[in-house]
Amino acid sequence: MLAIVGVIVVIGSVLGGFLMVGGHPEVLVQVSEIVVICGAALGALLIGTPLGVIKRIVGGLIGVLRGTRGRADYLELLAMLYRVFRTSQQAGIMSLETHFDAPEESAILSEYPEFLANQQALEFLSDSVKVIIVGGISPHDLEELMDEDLETLHEEEAKAPSTVNKMGDALPGLGIVAAVLGIVHTMAYIDQPPEVLGEMVAAALVGTFLGVLLSYGFVGPIASNMEYRVASELTYLHCIKAGLLAVYKGFPPAIAIEFARRVLPPEIRPSFEETEEACKTAARPAAQAEAA
Repeated sequence: MLAIVGVIVVIGSVLGGFLMVGGHPEVLVQVSEIVVICGAALGALLIGTPLGVIKRIVGGLIGVLRGTRGRADYLELLAMLYRVFRTSQQAGIMSLETHFDAPEESAILSEYPEFLANQQALEFLSDSVKVIIVGGISPHDLEELMDEDLETLHEEEAKAPSTVNKMGDALPGLGIVAAVLGIVHTMAYIDQPPEVLGEMVAAALVGTFLGVLLSYGFVGPIASNMEYRVASELTYLHCIKAGLLAVYKGFPPAIAIEFARRVLPPEIRPSFEETEEACKTAARPAAQAEAA
């Protein structure tokens, strides 16, 4: 939602300033210039980008509209982790095997569809739990293993915003290409009256205008937003890592959740009381099932 507001502000400010000096906005609508700039940018993207990165870019663009994770998302994650850790404490680590062999059928994980839909986070937690189940790894080595996984994931996810940023840097140049083509076209009408030539030159210069505006007003900020989303997803995984590692070191579930909570940035970190209440609420269904 915030991204949409930003788009409206950019467009409103540019058009508003143009209208204030008596400009005619219809002059800015030059379809041929848009085709040259956007088509060339898309073609360059296809030339220089692997298919996997293009898919991440599409996913990142959709994610820009959704925004980054908030406090409620992390409260749900902490509550889910608490139930997993509590099950491990009460029934042993081997009891988690069935939950992560078929997560959709798990009595715990199936109650958290948002987490199940996050394939990256699910695989990270699942693979790490399975390593613990196999055994023979020290907490230090487990931490190193998870760090290597996180580093690899971050490198891969960072390729999409980096590519979009490069495309944004290229747009002013492509705008100049469109403007030069417009001038070349204008030169064929050099014998026309000044008012005709003026309109054609103005249309050509729109190419430069669009290239710069698209670069600094839209594509660059979108790349920055995607970078923030990548950082947000990495924080989500670090939260899982901190809690799971604390449990493996022998801390009780409540303390392990506190380790997980403390790695979150202050602006999205739930309070101690909020986390405690969320964990208690999450534990009630399990306690009721045991009593039955």
